Amino acid sequence: MPSYRAPIEDVTFLLQDVVGFDRHGNLPGFGDLGPETLEAILREGAKLVEEVAQPLNRIGDEAGCTRAPDGSVSTPPGFRDAYRAYAAGGWIGLSAPEDYGGQGLPYTLTAVMNEFMSGANVAFGMYPGLTMGAVAALMQHGSQQQKDLYLPPMIEGRWTGTMNLTEPHCGTDLGMIRTKAVPRGDGSYAISGTKIFISAGEHDLSENIVHLVLARIEGAPAGTKGISLFVVPKFIPDADGRPGPRNGVACGSLEHKMGIHGNATCVMNYDGAVGWLVGEENRGLAAMFVMMNEARLAVGIQGLGLSEVAYQNAAAYARDRIQGRALTGPKAKDKPADPIIVHPDVRRTLLTIRAINEAGRALVLWTALQSDVAHRSPDPAVRQAADDALGLMTPVVKGVLTDLGFDNTVRAQQMLGGHGYIAEWGMEQFVRDARIAMIYEGANGIQALDLVGRKLPKDGGRAITAYLTETAAFLKDAAGDERLRPLATPVLAALGQLQQATVWFMQNALAKPDNAGAGATDYMHLMGLVALGTMWVRIAQAAHGRIAAGRDTAVMEAKLVTARFFVERWLPEAGARLACITAGSDAVMALPEAMF
Repeated sequence: MPSYRAPIEDVTFLLQDVVGFDRHGNLPGFGDLGPETLEAILREGAKLVEEVAQPLNRIGDEAGCTRAPDGSVSTPPGFRDAYRAYAAGGWIGLSAPEDYGGQGLPYTLTAVMNEFMSGANVAFGMYPGLTMGAVAALMQHGSQQQKDLYLPPMIEGRWTGTMNLTEPHCGTDLGMIRTKAVPRGDGSYAISGTKIFISAGEHDLSENIVHLVLARIEGAPAGTKGISLFVVPKFIPDADGRPGPRNGVACGSLEHKMGIHGNATCVMNYDGAVGWLVGEENRGLAAMFVMMNEARLAVGIQGLGLSEVAYQNAAAYARDRIQGRALTGPKAKDKPADPIIVHPDVRRTLLTIRAINEAGRALVLWTALQSDVAHRSPDPAVRQAADDALGLMTPVVKGVLTDLGFDNTVRAQQMLGGHGYIAEWGMEQFVRDARIAMIYEGANGIQALDLVGRKLPKDGGRAITAYLTETAAFLKDAAGDERLRPLATPVLAALGQLQQATVWFMQNALAKPDNAGAGATDYMHLMGLVALGTMWVRIAQAAHGRIAAGRDTAVMEAKLVTARFFVERWLPEAGARLACITAGSDAVMALPEAMF
């Protein structure tokens, strides 16, 4: 059976020494978070995921969810009690406003808890995770009446939330949706249609489920300009917020899927269900994107969490499993063979996973902190800069960390050899669970197109220009430190390759858009390499500071070795990505469709 230990020490180090969490004490929610309080929160969260959620991971995978003939859905054994414990601890509303029952703490802490939960039991964590995405959308676009009615029970955990976008005939192209909304004459609408792939669409964890549904009002313009967002509760609440009559929404079936069996992925049928408009008519995508962007960050964190738990178990196995002798001679002379950790290729594999995980965690925390600054800073210019950075990095976090997260679960599975293929060891579940993260909340090819097609040119390239300028300044300064120069100089060169790729798109993509499409995924991963490399320089800088102070010397020296490995063995891929981008789209588009 696999195990999981939340990486509290690494998170604490990154928050305090790398991303500058404590420099934002003037922002709402940050003021009372001293080191001791912060650590206490993290340890309580870790205890919950390790002792309550993680033991249910395999149970959820094996039992899955079940649908009764009446359309009701039961979650796996133990999930209800675990959910009650999670809600009772206030974890759902950790970063929600205090006015609606939340704790008002930074979103960065929610990101940390999302990683812990994803490492322990990603399918379970999706139930409260989707709820907080729905809370974010209602918070920004809902009416005051909607906020007062829905937010307190959702934040408390008595009600949960979903988002309903995809339909059988359309996924990414939401302009094709057919779900319709007909005015009922009293300010509400009758919602009719079918949505598919709805995570947590029906279950037995909460007394009500609040669906956010994209639909088209009769007579609305075609395409995305005619989409509106509606709140459609499973049970229609009365004026006092008590769930009342059952609404016309039901789970038609459960999807039989590759992984995340513990989460109910539903086909949802809306048959004249009563719904209320959220925000303005025909502006539904703007409202839903609040939820989608938060969900995309959460999915990137899922990739990180699964990569971390896979690494922990692979490293433990490599230290224990004896097989063959070291190339340089026996190491465990008292045993018939050496632990496989002595073999260079095993170490290469484990270091690859570790190097991505530790830098990926830093990138997640840095990005989450931008969200906090964008939403909490009193300075409009500071908020704008943080929002630019958040928007630019969201598709990178989602796309790169889920691509690499899946690759890393496969690498970790390989460490166990044949045991990695056997269910009881747990590694094959990590592989199956990680695969969906590359697909949902916008498949990773779409993330790449979003980055290249929308985020780069947005506001005249303001966000990418700021990122390139600020990163170059940091790396040049770091290269002036002889301790950091061996790391900073190669990352600075990779940044130069990212700049070349950006300029190439500017010169070659407007007249020939296929050039952008053909190079988008390579660009996303090139930016990911630069972002991860930059984080390793920041980590190394902080590690040298701790070593000089005589703190955690062995751990910090291990980080310096891992940083060196990333720069020597992983960063060179940046040149290959640039070559692919500048090759253009001719070969990609040359083959006739009939030849595929």
